[in-house]
Amino acid sequence: MRIPVLLLATLTVAVPLTAQMPERAVRRTIPITNAFQRGLNAGTRDSTGRPGAKYWQLRTDYSIDTRLDPVTGIVSGRETVTITNPSDSALGEVSIRLDQNMFTARAPRSRPAAATTSGMTITRMRANGRDINVDSLADRWSTTTLVRLRLETPIAAGGTGTVEVSWAFKVPVIPEGRRGNRMGAWGTKLFQQAQWYPRVANYDDLRGWDRDPYMGSSEFYNNFGNFDVRIDVPAGWLVGSTGQLVNAGEVLTPMVLERLGRVTESDSQIVIVGPEERAAGTSTVAGSRLVWHFVADSVADFAWAASSEYVWDATRATIPGLGPIPIYLLYLPENARYKQTGAMARHALEFYSNLWMPYAWPVFTQVDGPEGGMEYPMLTMSGPGFGVTDHEIGHEWWPMMVGVNETWYGWMDEGFNSYMNILSGAAFQMKPAELNGVGQRYGAISGNEYELNMMTDANFSGPMYGFTTYSKAPMMLSMLGGMVGDSNVTRAVSNYAKTWRFKHPSPWDFMFAMNREFQTDLGWFWYYWLFTTESSDGSIASVTNSSGKTYVTVKQDGEMPAPVILQVEFAADGPALNPMRNAVIAGNTATVTWPVDVWFNGSRTFVAELNFGSRKIERITYDPERRFPDSNPADNSWPAAAAPTTPN
Repeated sequence: MRIPVLLLATLTVAVPLTAQMPERAVRRTIPITNAFQRGLNAGTRDSTGRPGAKYWQLRTDYSIDTRLDPVTGIVSGRETVTITNPSDSALGEVSIRLDQNMFTARAPRSRPAAATTSGMTITRMRANGRDINVDSLADRWSTTTLVRLRLETPIAAGGTGTVEVSWAFKVPVIPEGRRGNRMGAWGTKLFQQAQWYPRVANYDDLRGWDRDPYMGSSEFYNNFGNFDVRIDVPAGWLVGSTGQLVNAGEVLTPMVLERLGRVTESDSQIVIVGPEERAAGTSTVAGSRLVWHFVADSVADFAWAASSEYVWDATRATIPGLGPIPIYLLYLPENARYKQTGAMARHALEFYSNLWMPYAWPVFTQVDGPEGGMEYPMLTMSGPGFGVTDHEIGHEWWPMMVGVNETWYGWMDEGFNSYMNILSGAAFQMKPAELNGVGQRYGAISGNEYELNMMTDANFSGPMYGFTTYSKAPMMLSMLGGMVGDSNVTRAVSNYAKTWRFKHPSPWDFMFAMNREFQTDLGWFWYYWLFTTESSDGSIASVTNSSGKTYVTVKQDGEMPAPVILQVEFAADGPALNPMRNAVIAGNTATVTWPVDVWFNGSRTFVAELNFGSRKIERITYDPERRFPDSNPADNSWPAAAAPTTPN
């Protein structure tokens, strides 16, 4: 490209100015998008990180009747959705999600489908009492996971409207024993149903309708509401579901009801239905088909599973404010490891209830099946094992109680969950959590051209989706804990969670909430972690002595600034150590800290003055807890480690 003469002249004149510019221009502010700025201007969002005085959110309440035919693999149903519009604008259209269409041959997706089907067939639709000609829309709707329904009668601001839909689809069949698909069946004996009903997309104060397609990897952003669901299955089949079973006496035998009545009496895991008891007239009442009726309040989704071969165990968890609640485990008897899952589920529910805020609902269920690990309100689809059980239950906090937009900002649920799994896993093993070293590891990733920043829509975050969504947030929170203390991080996040319980926070709400909790502007921290892929990459460049003082030159080659933390180890014998205002002395070791502000003048080097007296210094380590992203930790110590020798 030929550079215009005027631009060339400008560049020529500008060259000498580089010597006057700072070595590192540290950004200290958070970028504000137009969408969030609109929320601030409208008063629905607030720079304190709390909901604004005029905050609102759409509400969707569902009444659903559904039927499973195991022989054909067809799930059919009809629903009425009542939409409450608290915004100040009328809704002239409704966006509806048809996630089953992801299984059609032409649907766009981010990963291969485990099976292909004809997708979801809409047989009837009404909006605000008016029929919709679904035949004319069938071709357009058959391969998309999101449709826009224009309303002849808009839903008024502050008013309500209804959408009625009848539908059917064939459940994708997954090879028996294979896991990894949340909407599948193992033959004709076990069906897991998620994203199984036409769902009203989220509508919020920041972007209006959420129209991101469902492509299989990034997950969901749903409205909160109540569900009233009736599930018609063959007699003898057991159903695990979101919600409470409200007609247990109509579908379960007295033997099963008696056992259920004892679940919350102790932490023991008891058998509700054993392998030899799975039959109509034994586990369920006799008959041809039975309707299981579940209700769930204040949830953003609904999922269920049913099988003719489930066995059913149960135990309890004790939740602050609720007391003991039942934990139900439905699994195939050959997956005997589920016998250990009750204690794991109890630990997770109780641990996270105390860490963040109490679990909100009166029951929890975990079901076996084709999905290896996936979360829904009050229900997880999961294989056995602590890691997957703990992780999926962690999602009951994000996004099930704190309704983040995980389609766009997956780190706000998966990343936070990965962080808290570290804490929970250590507690389950009755040992201290280890967050040291977690933040430093990002230095080895930073600079990878495949990595996009954490604020990129997760649907389009590329080949490092898993790292950006799951792994980077624990690194970020590890660094934050290295600056303010890990217990202060969990306290602040707990307060954020309670503030946004059953609401929809954005990343800016989280960032501002943390600033408020720590009473400091962490704009620089959020900017570099969330909006860039930069690291800190610190090192000890030199150590010198003069006039009884030691001068440590610390260098940061990366664009992300970090505080200067030095661990100074002294000889065991010698004069007493002089105190320093910014130092904590423990025995023969001192930890000295300078705030991140020392870099805000743009310099890449900082000379740390140590004035502990004349006792010999044996070792100095920069970032001793290894919390700051660093591509080469080997240069963080003085004296430098000896290079390995090469054998002759």
